[in-house]
Order: sequence, then structure tokens, then C-alpha cells
Amino acid sequence: MRSRVNSSARGNRDTKEYGYTVIYQRMPEGGYNVVVPAIPEICTFGETLSEARRMAKDALRCFLESALRTGEPIPKLGQQVDLTIAIEAG
Repeated sequence: MRSRVNSSARGNRDTKEYGYTVIYQRMPEGGYNVVVPAIPEICTFGETLSEARRMAKDALRCFLESALRTGEPIPKLGQQVDLTIAIEAG
């Protein structure tokens, strides 16, 4: 997923584009949980996949605008995160 952020918070009008992997998890009770592995602070939800995508874009935009405004480090483009998941079955 790509998100465009106006970097006017930094004092210029350039728009930068950032790209991150976004994971949409279908929930058993309905809807989709959204996670951005490179930015663990981002977790959102949507009743439909379309709504989940909108929520993910909004969450990414808010995170990036805040980071630009406050000088927080922004995860590098294309930064990959390896996740290990342990599952117990039956």
C-alpha cells in the first residue's frame, strides 16, 4: 500500500510517497483487522475490505504526518519485517 503525505508540516509543499506492506486479517466474527508490520503502532479495523483499506490509508497518513511534524524517525521504504507465528492446533 502506498500513502501520499503532504510534507507541509516540514515547511515545504512537496508531497512524498511512502510504501508499506499492509496485512488484512479476516476476523471470524466479521470484518478485517489491519496491521502494518513496519509500524507496529498502527492497528485498525474495517467492517469490509474496502473500509479496512480506507482505514489503513488514514492510519498511515496520520502516523506519517505526525512523525514529520515532530521529527520522529520514519521507517525506511521497503523495510521488511519477518514475523514468526506459533500456532497450537487440535
